[in-house]
Amino acid sequence: MNFEASNTADEASFAEGGDRVSPETTRPVIYGTNAVVSSGHWLTSHAAAQMLLKGGNAFDAVAAAVFAAAVVEPTASFSLGAECVFILREASGQVRSLCGQGPAGLAATPQYFAEKGLQSIATGPGESAPATFTTPGVVAATLRLLGDYGQLPLQTILAPAITYARDGFVCYEYMHSRLSEAGMKQLQLFNTAGAELFYPQGRAASPGSLIVQSALASVLQQLSDASDLPDRQAGLNAARELFYAGPLARKIASASQALGGILTIDDLEAYSEEFEHPAEVTYRGHKIQSQGFWSQAPIVLQTLNILEHFDLKKLGFNTPQYIHVVTEALKLAFADREFYYADPKFCDLPQSDLLDKDYARQRASLIDLSRACPELPVAGQLHGATTGEKPRPVLIESVGPEYGTTHISVVDSHGNTVAATPSGGAFGKSVFLDELGFTLSTRSEMLNLDSDHPNCVAPGKRPRSTLCAYAASAPSGEFFTFGCPGGDAQTQGNLQIILNTIIWGMDPQQAVEAPRFATNSVPNSFYPHNYFPGRLSLEDGISEATASALEKLGHEVVRTATCGMGAIVTRLEPGSGVRATSSDPRRSCHALGW
Repeated sequence: MNFEASNTADEASFAEGGDRVSPETTRPVIYGTNAVVSSGHWLTSHAAAQMLLKGGNAFDAVAAAVFAAAVVEPTASFSLGAECVFILREASGQVRSLCGQGPAGLAATPQYFAEKGLQSIATGPGESAPATFTTPGVVAATLRLLGDYGQLPLQTILAPAITYARDGFVCYEYMHSRLSEAGMKQLQLFNTAGAELFYPQGRAASPGSLIVQSALASVLQQLSDASDLPDRQAGLNAARELFYAGPLARKIASASQALGGILTIDDLEAYSEEFEHPAEVTYRGHKIQSQGFWSQAPIVLQTLNILEHFDLKKLGFNTPQYIHVVTEALKLAFADREFYYADPKFCDLPQSDLLDKDYARQRASLIDLSRACPELPVAGQLHGATTGEKPRPVLIESVGPEYGTTHISVVDSHGNTVAATPSGGAFGKSVFLDELGFTLSTRSEMLNLDSDHPNCVAPGKRPRSTLCAYAASAPSGEFFTFGCPGGDAQTQGNLQIILNTIIWGMDPQQAVEAPRFATNSVPNSFYPHNYFPGRLSLEDGISEATASALEKLGHEVVRTATCGMGAIVTRLEPGSGVRATSSDPRRSCHALGW
């Protein structure tokens, strides 16, 4: 037998049957010369794509996706009664941040909660959920985005979401896995229709079953009908009026009142979404931008400033020393979050000092390369503040169910780029409003009752939200957006996908698929604010040898399936105009490009 000839034949037959080497990622990078879209669900992405194919722009597309996600991603803890943040870049290059985080109620004071016998702002699971109802901001913010930048009428934008709600969508595996028992009990506690809708006969809806949301479809249709006016902007205004001051607002307020909730018609009428100049730092020549200090987004900016003082490339990707340094830097930023971060409208917050490069150098010097800090470090001293001894949050061993968030990213043919992170209204924390078909956000739980703390609850004050989305402008002209849902792991996941992109040169799909880690050595933003000093969560993709080395450095290592899930990195190339995006296999994400 001629070996070379047979070898050639074997190679040919092998090529037909499969590759010799597995791909580096489980999914491909999605490229486009016209547009790319990515989100937490294929129907959400298809809603966005429909707008682009109808002649709309990225702002129309992301708005359609946000409304669609409120229908098909309820277990991403997102509903029409919740909130959303956007970061966007116009084709001209201007970057803006749009805040759709609703505030605490106008009656929200420490005394209000004290009179209810609460020592903290406790949400569900349990009967106290209505006391933490937070003004929904997502509808107003999305309508504002459409008013300032969109092109298509609201009827077109809402059409996919209405169809998904009215005709039903199919329950999928990820959704089924997130329909927790705690969520069912909370829905049953208030005897809501949501219990039978999502837990028929007392069991989580099964994959492949149809979920029809008639009440939610009606609300969406009412918004669409209200906007059916000759003038597009007048139509958007009419839809906003319906939700925040008209019949829908009265239904929301009435439902809250019936539950003994804090949310009133006055809260809805007073709400105002707003554009803000992003917080920003430079890192390795890249301008990184995010939401401001009313959210936890600047944690990434502070951490990047600290990490400038370490040669991460020399440490090696996800080596024990690399994970150690990044984790210790995050702890320092989290310490500042706990001490300083709050709605700057209500306090004198040292924003510029927190992002100062000299301050970061001082903080970096506190990192011990040979030993992990066993708890949350002391916050930095700024503006004469005396941080005194270390924060002493209560150690809580019982961990409730973790809920999600979702993320959406769109780049259109003009180069307009938008990233959105919507969330709020988790089944296990809120109350399902039968007549409206959605839950209300309870994010006021992220405020506290300490009158001496900048994040103390106050009427109309935004909670220190976990929601964040990031933009990066590279010296080469490349533009990126980053998003990684996951509560307090949002900032940590986003930091890692940013580092994966800038330091390690990963493509968007590699960046989101790479194994991640997260510190739990900080009080959780969500009630009951679990705190596990020294604990470090590692995804399974990080080796046992690395885990063992981290334990020797003093980290208490635990394994977890995900440290943030649903991450998306989107890139727009200069010159060629090639667009690229990704989809995280940790959940049912879906990307499209053409």
